[in-house]
Amino acid sequence: GDLNIWNAHNPRERFWASRTKQLHASHVSTHDRLWSCLPYMRPLVTILADSLSWYGADENGGRVHDLLGTRCDPYINTVLSGGQTYDFHCHSNLTRAVLPFGLNEADVHDVLNVFQVTGLDQQGRYFMSPSPAEKGDYIEFLAEQDVLMALSTCPGGDLSLWGFGSDSEKEMIKCCRPLQVQVFELEDDQLLAQGGWKPAEVSKYRERHGMHVPVGEHEAIRKP
Repeated sequence: GDLNIWNAHNPRERFWASRTKQLHASHVSTHDRLWSCLPYMRPLVTILADSLSWYGADENGGRVHDLLGTRCDPYINTVLSGGQTYDFHCHSNLTRAVLPFGLNEADVHDVLNVFQVTGLDQQGRYFMSPSPAEKGDYIEFLAEQDVLMALSTCPGGDLSLWGFGSDSEKEMIKCCRPLQVQVFELEDDQLLAQGGWKPAEVSKYRERHGMHVPVGEHEAIRKP
């Protein structure tokens, strides 16, 4: 499933897949954090548990919970399929999901591909493999701040029948599975604080990127 995350109070602060990949790895698991974009640069969530942490790297170098790729979308599908259209790619699903929250297509961003197995071959080319996830598998997050999350069940399913074109779409639906989302609340809201946890602050960088910004007319007037 393709996952997007925003700060619930400020959607300009949203998940940054590239920086998360640099700080942790191309595929994430237990104790890794999903970081927000500039200028905020702080964790949105931390992965507490991952039932697929055993997977490691397969014989092709593939790993699970992908940050290498991104969501499928109708624009590239039209390019690669020779003009065929399909309205239920992950990008479109995420777009529809966030509309009730005052967001739109421009707010949809690069994703964490939950349960997806991917890697790079010896030529550095991206590949995808069937997901090992089965009923009951899960990934669990601790929200480091109030977040809005949107999740799309990929129309490619578990990727065991993946392909482009209308014929492939008819096959892929056979390996699509529903994804359940559960939200838990701590019974003791002081539990984390007692363990030393506190909400992450935004980056303390407050400079001007080397630019001199005038503060008023008096700076343009030379003193005698």
